[in-house]
Amino acid sequence: METYIFDAVRTPRGKGSKEKGALANIKPINLLSQLYAALEKRNGIDSKDIDSLILGCVGQVGGQGANIAKISSLYHGWGDHIDAMTVNTFCSSALTAIGLAYAKVQAGLSDMVVAGGIEMLSQVPMFSDQGAWFADKDVTVKTNYTIMGISADLIASLEGFNRDELDAYAVQSHQRAAKATANGHFKKSLIPISNQARETVLELDECIRANTTAEKLKRFDPVFQAFMTPNIQAKIKERYPQLEKLEYLHHVGNSPTMADGASVLLIGSLEKGKALGLKPRAKIRAFDSTACEPIIMLLGGQQSMLNAIQKAGLKVEDIDLHNFAEAFSASCLKYQRDLKIDSDKFNVNGGTMTMGHAQGASGAMITTTLMDEMERRGVQFGVAGISGGAGLGAGIVVENVSGG
Repeated sequence: METYIFDAVRTPRGKGSKEKGALANIKPINLLSQLYAALEKRNGIDSKDIDSLILGCVGQVGGQGANIAKISSLYHGWGDHIDAMTVNTFCSSALTAIGLAYAKVQAGLSDMVVAGGIEMLSQVPMFSDQGAWFADKDVTVKTNYTIMGISADLIASLEGFNRDELDAYAVQSHQRAAKATANGHFKKSLIPISNQARETVLELDECIRANTTAEKLKRFDPVFQAFMTPNIQAKIKERYPQLEKLEYLHHVGNSPTMADGASVLLIGSLEKGKALGLKPRAKIRAFDSTACEPIIMLLGGQQSMLNAIQKAGLKVEDIDLHNFAEAFSASCLKYQRDLKIDSDKFNVNGGTMTMGHAQGASGAMITTTLMDEMERRGVQFGVAGISGGAGLGAGIVVENVSGG
């Protein structure tokens, strides 16, 4: 059975700061409820038309704990019949949720699924769940745990990228995101968020720094050398003997900006969509999830995207737009170089580095912004992908069927 995306909505991304974030006082469950309401209003549906809800979320504690997918469904007033699950594949969680929705529809297990993700880093900071991977010393050593910044510096060193190249990419991303925002390229799927007094608290992504320049980025010192351990240093030497020297090149300006946000998509069969009077926006041509060597970590998304393109029966040259989650500048530059992607097809409206990385939601965010831009340009094929912790990755190929 073929699977289609009928709609996609997202919140603006707020700064992932308790003191500075515009969404910091909005409960995660309320953020999701506003997106559910938008799906209902935009598509004329209610909960009886939905079989399942699947959400990605990394920090599944506090306000994001206890299967926030199911509880948010009940809180919003959707029917008891809705099957709901919350998944964690680190930063690729939301794209994993979309992949599971795709699989359920393909298998005939569900006719209409809401899938996406949520993360409020201002309220549930990274590592709040105290997982064994990073909190248990025995486990961290045995599994060779390291932070992503080390992985980014490893990629940059292996590929020979210098600081100027990494910073130039970051500046370009901020400029593209600022221009796209000013030109209204995100308006179709962007849902303004209100507080409980029904006052609008955020309408646009607030992490973008339109005045970023290469000169300003030169002020930042690399930050990840402090996190290097003797164990990881030895493992890098063992696994990457070709590396002459690990250069520390990433800093706060060319690394992802932590954010609050959520995004959900309405995914189902064409038959169900027709019965509800819905017009599909995109057809899911293929989905892939895989993993790479966990110390280098950030290449899982690239491999998943390439796998998805091949599964779709397409070539890289057939893809009109590539949305690759901007974990760090190095992984983006490597993707472009390895796959020979022109800059005018790659992250054309910026990405998670500049608009914000709401971990468990980012995979749905980049899929949503990809669809918006495909329709705006009237192009046929797009691919979105993201890398996650421990080497995990996910990728999806979508075909524009909206007529736009």
